[in-house]
Amino acid sequence: MPTYNYTALDNDGKKKKGILSATSEREARKLVKGLNLTPLNIFEPTNFFNKSTKIKSKDIVIMTRQLATLLEASTPIIDAIKITADQINNKKLATIMYSLREDIIQGKRLGQCMSKYPLVFSDTYISLVSAGDASGNLDIIFNNLADYLEESAKIKQKVFSALTYPIVLIGFSIVVIISLLVFVLPQVVGQFVKAGAELPLITKILLSLSNNIFFIVIGLLIIIFIATFAYKKYVSNMKNLLKVHKFLIEIPVAGKFFLISELERFSSTMSLLLESGTNLDKALGEASKIFSNKYLSSLITNAKNDVVEGKDFIFSLKSTNIFPDIFIQLVS
Repeated sequence: MPTYNYTALDNDGKKKKGILSATSEREARKLVKGLNLTPLNIFEPTNFFNKSTKIKSKDIVIMTRQLATLLEASTPIIDAIKITADQINNKKLATIMYSLREDIIQGKRLGQCMSKYPLVFSDTYISLVSAGDASGNLDIIFNNLADYLEESAKIKQKVFSALTYPIVLIGFSIVVIISLLVFVLPQVVGQFVKAGAELPLITKILLSLSNNIFFIVIGLLIIIFIATFAYKKYVSNMKNLLKVHKFLIEIPVAGKFFLISELERFSSTMSLLLESGTNLDKALGEASKIFSNKYLSSLITNAKNDVVEGKDFIFSLKSTNIFPDIFIQLVS
């Protein structure tokens, strides 16, 4: 859903700025009027603006940690949000926080206000804030959320680092091979020809590759394009997507690494949700959304359905034959 920036006047004639999500500018204008404001200017940021002010996970972590610190010092939530918004560097996030503050002043709950920005705050984030707001433990929730987000960032960094080295190595190897075929091999062949020596078979093969390197590269690009198109078409069907994602976690070594990374994030999320007083079935539903692997997500969703039906949660996890024994024991 598109986001719109607005400038409006309140009943006292003071200017208010904010950001909201709406399907159209007309609907955005109605939403602003619904806040008892008189809209002056409403516009959708350009693509360039959106990219230059992208809200990063690091910005959310800083915001969350600062809110936790202020709330622990018994600062009222309205003041805590304003202080944080005044100090935060990301202007787009600051605008959203000012909008949250205005909504809270209007009598809305913090979790309800955050739900207007699904691209900024995840379902899990909103659920935890709502639970903390209801129980009066927002300071604890924001502290736990900051810890969780920092840990998630570390896990992502580990995965990125693990993937970066082989990708760079493969890319460098390809560049070296192409350079040898295009620049070095022709000179070596020239020396053989001058000496009147017969070229070895392997050299003839490499020379053929060198002479046709342009067509080979074009052919590979076409194959990659067709394969990508076919893959997207194939996984557009949910059953096929689940098959592919199941295969990914069954790949030797790499599959186990990704599985452990996913389960670590799932465990952290479940711990946060349950500590905040969220029911097991709802916690499972929220935690299932954090998986990037849809097959694992479907397994947890099935386990949640079993819990709702009164079945044993641990038995549901065991029956998948996916989760490690140590994970099952820890959950038990």
